Amino acid sequence: MSSARGHRLLSGLIAAAAGLTVAVPARAQDHPLPPAGQYPSLKISGFGDINFGRTSNDADTKGFTLGQLALHMISQLSPRVTFFGEISFSPRTDAGTGSPAATGFNVEVERMILRFDHSDRLKVSFGRYHTPINYWNTAFHHGAWLQTTITRPEMTRFGSQFLPVHFIGGLVEGSVPAAGWNLNYKAGLGNGRSAVISRAGDAGDANEKPAWLANLSAKPDRVYGLEFGAAVYGDSVERLDRTFDEQIVAGHFVWHKEAPEVIAEVAAVRHRDPDTSLVTWNQAFYVQVAWRLPGTGAAWKPYFRFEHVGIDEADLVFNNVPLLDMATLGARYDLSSFAAIKGEYRTRRRGAGSPRDHGGHLQLSFTF
Repeated sequence: MSSARGHRLLSGLIAAAAGLTVAVPARAQDHPLPPAGQYPSLKISGFGDINFGRTSNDADTKGFTLGQLALHMISQLSPRVTFFGEISFSPRTDAGTGSPAATGFNVEVERMILRFDHSDRLKVSFGRYHTPINYWNTAFHHGAWLQTTITRPEMTRFGSQFLPVHFIGGLVEGSVPAAGWNLNYKAGLGNGRSAVISRAGDAGDANEKPAWLANLSAKPDRVYGLEFGAAVYGDSVERLDRTFDEQIVAGHFVWHKEAPEVIAEVAAVRHRDPDTSLVTWNQAFYVQVAWRLPGTGAAWKPYFRFEHVGIDEADLVFNNVPLLDMATLGARYDLSSFAAIKGEYRTRRRGAGSPRDHGGHLQLSFTF
């Protein structure tokens, strides 16, 4: 997408948002607004987790660790305008190693979104998002209690370089019944990766070429719980004093049930070297299966996940992203509706020819 086309699309998003804000008072004539004191209406919820792990890899952190403390904030500003924010507090680690650092926490604004709802078919928002490039990144946010497993898949891990986890800009989204197919779409334009490719361009784009994305998924009425979809993403990435073209294609298949829960995703990342015109492809996928036990065992949910990350040796953007093959076997036990304990055994190999390590992990996660 050219810079000129990108600016025209962004202008269109702004114009649409302006139109929606103008439309709110007109609708209020038919449906009077609540008393003045009712807005804004702020609600806050939180998530936390405490972890313990032992592995055969000497580089891994051992013993107890605090996970993230995440706060979700939602405030209704008018019948059609909503603010959402997410702030996380994470224990500090040495950059690039994951080893414990000096005592303290890093504070991060994970999401900050102002959304204008015209209807279910059209919603326009601006802010900082979890990039809607794959299913997991928009279904399970910060707060380990939200997901069945202890960790996210490597391809969409927070801090990972493989997929751009955060996105700053504008987003148009909506849902259409489509004769029972229940199509959902998202299209966005904004800042992609920063010069540090594991982070987004919070303070501005790293270059003059905006990132763009499009996502389409379906939830057919005929098969309850089924969802499938695909997404595309384009950006220009600054790396090694060069600007690489980046395109991402991704797809997902999900069975939204507790018995069973099936989540499968695949993503391919293409980079083009501007100096040599060399094109490289990198692939990642995972398959996760879980099953909520019936009857008196309903508090238990065993699960298994296999994941793979494959990196082209000639790819200069991902030159420090390791290959990965990992299998996870675990179980979740819900202590209550708001707290769960999880236990996992993982076996993992990073890099071609490297030895396989293994370890056990426990997590207590909760929401409040």
